[in-house]
Amino acid sequence: MSNLLCNALQRLTAIGLFALLTCNLANAAPSHSMKGPRPVIWSDFLGMNAQLPWFPENTYRQQISKLKELNLHWVRLGLHWDRLEPSPGQWQLHELDRLMQVMSDEQLKPLVYLVGSAPFASSAPNGVSNADQYPPINAQLFASSFSYLANRYPQVSAWQVWNEQNIPSFWQPAEDPAHYRNLLETSLQQLSSTQPTATQVIGGHAYYSQMPLRGGLMLEALLQQGSLKPDRVTAYHPYTQTPEGDVPASGDFLSNAGTLNQHLRRNGSGPIWATEFGWSSYAGPVEMQPIIGELGQADYMLRRLALMSAMDFDKVFLFTLSDLDARATVRDRSYGLLRLDGSEKPAYGALKRLLQITGPQLTPLTPPAFANAPQGMISIAWQRSDGRWLWLFWAQEAGTVRLLRNGQGTLHNPLHGTEQSVRATGGGITVNVSRELQILLL
Repeated sequence: MSNLLCNALQRLTAIGLFALLTCNLANAAPSHSMKGPRPVIWSDFLGMNAQLPWFPENTYRQQISKLKELNLHWVRLGLHWDRLEPSPGQWQLHELDRLMQVMSDEQLKPLVYLVGSAPFASSAPNGVSNADQYPPINAQLFASSFSYLANRYPQVSAWQVWNEQNIPSFWQPAEDPAHYRNLLETSLQQLSSTQPTATQVIGGHAYYSQMPLRGGLMLEALLQQGSLKPDRVTAYHPYTQTPEGDVPASGDFLSNAGTLNQHLRRNGSGPIWATEFGWSSYAGPVEMQPIIGELGQADYMLRRLALMSAMDFDKVFLFTLSDLDARATVRDRSYGLLRLDGSEKPAYGALKRLLQITGPQLTPLTPPAFANAPQGMISIAWQRSDGRWLWLFWAQEAGTVRLLRNGQGTLHNPLHGTEQSVRATGGGITVNVSRELQILLL
């Protein structure tokens, strides 16, 4: 995937505004002292993708219970138009009605996206097996059904138009910014009439919105067409091979997402949400993502979440709450924090520990910087709601740093659930730095 990503990013120089979005292949991993742009309230900042419609009620109730154990409330739910309305006006909503009622009873905040052309509306050629992956032949057909669902489920907090429309697997035969813009504007216009208070969300773009066949960024095309607006959420899915990027030594996720977000803000975008990110714990055969296992999934998730909390994202959604069954591809079955039988993977426990250590709300502070920092060191500081100082750190290479602070506290490793007491000596605290996220609480 990294070669494809680099090639796509290199083509961006042709459109000018994204010339800074490039693949940095530097040998030396840069260090980053990061101060978040705003306070973080986890219950509002962090959401979870959940394929609840895949499961019977007793199973998705158990999944919701595990979500609420984390004190999280935002849930991103995908609805497939082709399955809900196989014929015009012939809706199959009994199970979805029940799910929506359960989510309302549990006081969850849904972000719902509608994707997949219904059979009667698809622009697909006759005889293809994936007609749902072709956009609707008429935007109004989609918009009417989108609006119908929004009216039926007024408890939904936010509605999102389509999913990953910048790649052919969701928009056959090739990505088309003008066609998608027509679908977006037509749908959101009807949503404004049906549910004027609902948050409007542009479909989540894969990666940084690169268009692999057409070239360039779809977000740039939408910006030029006037579809990025202050009252509308911009969304993308910054999947990368590692938490720091496709080339860990370069920290390309920080530079690429930072450049993209800065450009979006400067040109009038509303809130910026990462509506998917995560890693699969699958055992192979290899499908784009390297094999990292369950512990690797937990490690990567912790580091990426620490980074994103200190970057310019308004909300992020982890992919995903539970593993899936054989209806999904081998890789896609194993993105869950929970196994298919409902048991917890290491990622679930690691996330729970992270949220417990940090507390419900964080205020950004200036982080410590080190002249002798190990290669690729990340340093992030926060103040907990109880006033205690919190330092998150790791590096690409192991090393040692001297923190010039007095006092005593606890050094946590949320990946393994270990902790140790620390105390300043001689006006400072000596800390061993590893590739795993550690959290020092003073």
